Amino acid sequence: MFLTKKHLSRRTVLKGAGASIALPLLDAMIPARTALAKTAAAPKARLGFIYFPHGAVMQHWTPKQTGRDFEFSPILKPLEPLRDYVTVVSGLRNRGAENSFAPHATTEQAWLCCVTPQQRAGGLGISVDQVAARHIGQDTPLPSLEMSCEVGGYSSLSYRTANQQLEMEANPRKLFYQLFGEGDTRAERDRIARTTGSLLDYVADATTELNREVDARDRVIVGDYLDSVREIERRLQKLEANQGHAVDLPEAPLGAPDDFTELLDLQLELMALAWQTNQTRIATYRVGIEVSMRVYSWLGLSEAFHPLSHHGEDPEKVARLLKVQTYHTERVAKFAQRLKGIPDGENNLLENAVVMFGSGMSNSDLHDADPLPSALIGHGAGTIKGGQHLHYPKSTPHANLLATILQRAGVPAEKFADSTGLLTEV
Repeated sequence: MFLTKKHLSRRTVLKGAGASIALPLLDAMIPARTALAKTAAAPKARLGFIYFPHGAVMQHWTPKQTGRDFEFSPILKPLEPLRDYVTVVSGLRNRGAENSFAPHATTEQAWLCCVTPQQRAGGLGISVDQVAARHIGQDTPLPSLEMSCEVGGYSSLSYRTANQQLEMEANPRKLFYQLFGEGDTRAERDRIARTTGSLLDYVADATTELNREVDARDRVIVGDYLDSVREIERRLQKLEANQGHAVDLPEAPLGAPDDFTELLDLQLELMALAWQTNQTRIATYRVGIEVSMRVYSWLGLSEAFHPLSHHGEDPEKVARLLKVQTYHTERVAKFAQRLKGIPDGENNLLENAVVMFGSGMSNSDLHDADPLPSALIGHGAGTIKGGQHLHYPKSTPHANLLATILQRAGVPAEKFADSTGLLTEV
């Protein structure tokens, strides 16, 4: 650890035997008699982009009322306890995802880029998360984090350049050691990855030393955080025991592993801890691939996700599809509640985050991208109002929302892709 006589550095880590664990923001990282906002430890906005495939049944996604007194739709109902943090944005169109012979691939690729694969030239096609990473991701160990709950798919959601996509990691063990198991050499990292013990055992001495340097409140924060890390280790071991080491599931049909919910929740917990420890400020997560053949049998379903998404307006099939779409919202709502419970300076992580939850497709039966299902969760460090449903005129560019998110996060971007302006009401 690196300590100063006055206060801990925001970059203080626990080290031991080749392992290192970053720490959350502590009171001891704020110089005495200095306002938090004037220190390098001041909380900054975190950006999250959570994608679900196959669009949404829009009449069950879009609230019927606009403004602050809207009623949550069936698919968004799990977010109702977080009403003040939720902004539903409807009426947006992504032209970059239209007019394609491969609609599933295009909607996935265009969600954060707003351009078709054929338009990727002259600087176009960089995804919004990577634009943010260039501006606000350089002061963290990881400029951005790309995650997926399923391997495969047509492509990534994230593009560093017009032609360079970033791999979306689907193995939570790899994500865990990427965030918390950084040895000084490859051999050390490999040794840690093979161990059956706890990563926290390697930093026990450093933890004891830290606790001597901080007050009781900080000791509670450190204790709760390390308990969360240990719980993740336990859940990883359980997940791998149930599935062997085949976290990278085979291609279709994927079937229904008993712990898919555990896998999804575990990766979202890793995203929360990455934000809590300032390992990164930007994370993109795909809860499933396009044309997914996963069977959500634990929801009482026997039909794979993709065939189910082609519902043909059959009421019974729509009802079954709603179970899947609501299930995804439930997992995100649990993640948001977790963020709300994590202190982050003078606020909590949900207060300081903005998560765009949505899809690159609208009606899965038509493969269209107008209007898209979009919701923001979080206040973006005080830059997002929350607690409202905003409905925009037909064909308002989806890129307007992306440009607004960038601007609220402190990225100097008045325009993004085919945007025509910022959504000032957000």
